[in-house]
Amino acid sequence: MGEDTVITVSGLTKRYGSLLAVDHVDFQVKEGEIFGFLGPNGAGKTTTIRILTGLSNPTSGSAHVLDYDIDSDIAEVKKQIGVVPELSSLYDELSAIDNLLFMAKLYGVPRDQRKERAEQLLKMFRLYERRNDPFATLSRGMRRALTIAAALVHSPRLLFLDEPTVDLDVVAARSLRSLITDLRRQDITIFLTTHYLEEADALCDRIAILVKGRIVKLDTPEAIKSSVGLDLPVEISLAAASQKFVEEVSAKLPNLQVVPVNNKVRILGGRPAEVLEVVLHSAKHAGVEVNAVTTVRPNLEDAFIKITGLEPIMMAVEKGDSR
Repeated sequence: MGEDTVITVSGLTKRYGSLLAVDHVDFQVKEGEIFGFLGPNGAGKTTTIRILTGLSNPTSGSAHVLDYDIDSDIAEVKKQIGVVPELSSLYDELSAIDNLLFMAKLYGVPRDQRKERAEQLLKMFRLYERRNDPFATLSRGMRRALTIAAALVHSPRLLFLDEPTVDLDVVAARSLRSLITDLRRQDITIFLTTHYLEEADALCDRIAILVKGRIVKLDTPEAIKSSVGLDLPVEISLAAASQKFVEEVSAKLPNLQVVPVNNKVRILGGRPAEVLEVVLHSAKHAGVEVNAVTTVRPNLEDAFIKITGLEPIMMAVEKGDSR
């Protein structure tokens, strides 16, 4: 991954009357990375994308996309980016290949290159066998894939993906995530919004978490999970339930939560190495056999809750003019 930046945002602000939708946001997106832009509904994600893609003007602040100033050179920006909105803009009555040919014409792809490029994308997205089928007859996952293909028809360096897997079934979503990973291998920088935290965790190199128009956290998924100081729960599987073991562990770890469930005991809080030492000593003293000891690493959902104070259900997909 190159260290050059393809997006540089400084003090970006957007007001709608008394509503401060984007509040002095600063961030950079590196060339070749998948950059996740996450936040609850109304956080300002869509407004930021609209500004970066030339659909809205900022109230103040600045942004450069692919070294172009969005205020003075937005026409050049639009030529070199691909935008995949949540709702497709392709035509139901046109075939898959005709949709791509039409988009190639709109983007100014030379006439003699359009068919080759369209067929290349259809093969890349595993849609070639359906190339002559009307867009409306394709499955939801295929329509989403073709929408992304259409945004790539002019070979952009930067792709904006807004909720790419929303409403897809498990198989289609997995396939689309694989395609997104393949795009990154082709040195395409991807600016991704998603309300699926597990998806962001798996795909993104770095993530910005936006709340009420401000970025409250920006780092790699692993660093975000580590930085919030979440304890690693330790789960002990016993050969048989033992009240004596539970009482002894509770006495030695008075500040931690010890939760027995049948033949398992989950200990919440503390350092795993210190907990393990107590567990083994107490098991020997109580005369019980320990079958397994495991730790459960916190995930991005846990970190999101800790950082924002909001449940992930608040990551609802933005609809209409939600900001």
